[in-house]
Amino acid sequence: MNDRVLIRDLHQHVGKTVTLAGWLYNSRVSSKVAFLIVRDGTGLCQCVVGKADVPAEVFETASRLGQESSLEVTGTVHADERALGGHELHVTGLVVVHATHDYPITPKEHGIEFLFSHRHLWLRSRRPTAIMKVRHTVIDAVRRFFNDNGFILFDTPIFAPSAGEGAQTLFNVDYFGEPMYLAQTGQLYLESAALAYGKVYCFGPTFRAEKSKTRRHLTEFWMVEPEIAYAELEDVMAVAEDFVQSIVQRVLKDHRADLEFLGQDVSRLERIVKPFYRLTYSEAAEILRGPRAKELLEKDLEVKNARIAELRSGIAEKEKQRDAQGVKKHVQEKLAAEIIADREELAELEEQVRNIPTHMQLAANFEWGKDLGGSDETIISRLHDRPVFVTHYPRGCKAFYMKRDPKDPRVVRNFDLLAPDGYGEIIGGSQREDDLDALLERMAEENLPTEPYEWYLDLRRYGSVPHGGFGLGIERTVAWLCGLKHIRETIGFPRMMGKVYP
Repeated sequence: MNDRVLIRDLHQHVGKTVTLAGWLYNSRVSSKVAFLIVRDGTGLCQCVVGKADVPAEVFETASRLGQESSLEVTGTVHADERALGGHELHVTGLVVVHATHDYPITPKEHGIEFLFSHRHLWLRSRRPTAIMKVRHTVIDAVRRFFNDNGFILFDTPIFAPSAGEGAQTLFNVDYFGEPMYLAQTGQLYLESAALAYGKVYCFGPTFRAEKSKTRRHLTEFWMVEPEIAYAELEDVMAVAEDFVQSIVQRVLKDHRADLEFLGQDVSRLERIVKPFYRLTYSEAAEILRGPRAKELLEKDLEVKNARIAELRSGIAEKEKQRDAQGVKKHVQEKLAAEIIADREELAELEEQVRNIPTHMQLAANFEWGKDLGGSDETIISRLHDRPVFVTHYPRGCKAFYMKRDPKDPRVVRNFDLLAPDGYGEIIGGSQREDDLDALLERMAEENLPTEPYEWYLDLRRYGSVPHGGFGLGIERTVAWLCGLKHIRETIGFPRMMGKVYP
């Protein structure tokens, strides 16, 4: 019996007869040979079925197989640099496990809404496969960093009786007749673990009921949160810097080909080395109001308007070609696919152009005391070629648990880490308020009742120490690393406002 092997391991079996178990990704058939592109989750392999090399019924079966039919294919492994993946299989036998017909996602272009309504099937395609593999590596790199640096994994509750962030973004849950919420963060519980074990982290799903449809927002996402006892702001930032650099280096090492396939400029990630840039919130506000931000957005407007004009002209010409008499079907399909892609790009650009004047006005009139918005973060991050720490935000726009800066009581000792190229915040962190009286004062300012937080206040009553931590969003990080326009591609089944199927 032939050994069943994985496509990624074919280089170990050159010249040997093996069996692949997978699915038909694509095929091309002539009168004498059938080229079957088979996938098995680890890669793609071209399997060559010569009419003269196999029984007639095998060639007939290979010629009629529908896309995504499941099959076992046996043959000899040949090394070929020109072949997909560097190897191909010269087929001697074929077993169909399940014959598929009319698979809805064909090799031609489909609209993004169609693809996401068929997400359960689209996951099999090359683009989402590459993204999910990067995501897997990011998660593994996250765990390795903390496990290898003395942190203890501590699982925090999904059901929470009170807010960890803004109360306006809580998901309500009926918990046996009592009000409860889906966790926005594990941080408050994690602080108790840090005062027990020193260095800890939690890693799991979090939920935010933000009524936002931007490319950066999901209602359900995964976040890793370390918390460190006997640490001040600068210590936490140093960990965040090492952490992000380690993730980038691991992804570059393991996924260069995937990143290039996705269209990412790998050289941009190669620049992600320490030290990262550092700005205070006040310095960031000056940049937003200054000439650099204005010039950036004016250039954007010029470039995007030129591209819009080019797309409109191109779409009209392609529609004319598609509808002309005598055009072959495969040419019509190719043009139709290009028109779909062009229209999606056009719609996105038109929306961006409509928003640019608003972003320009918001930046020019940015008032000290406001939190940085998404467009503000985009401007700051696009003006830097490496991640940038923005620190010391005004107290009034940040969470109650952040420590007030003794040198300037208007601000807190916190940071956001903005990824370059316009991706904005991927980490938010702070030194926590460790003084009981100061924390109670801040809660009173926010009109927060103390009763639900008595257990949290106990951490300041019994053995309080300087401590801090941060949270990194997996999906935003994957979007940045892969160079994706929208965060929805970074998770298997994205949950957004109004989008819960499948």
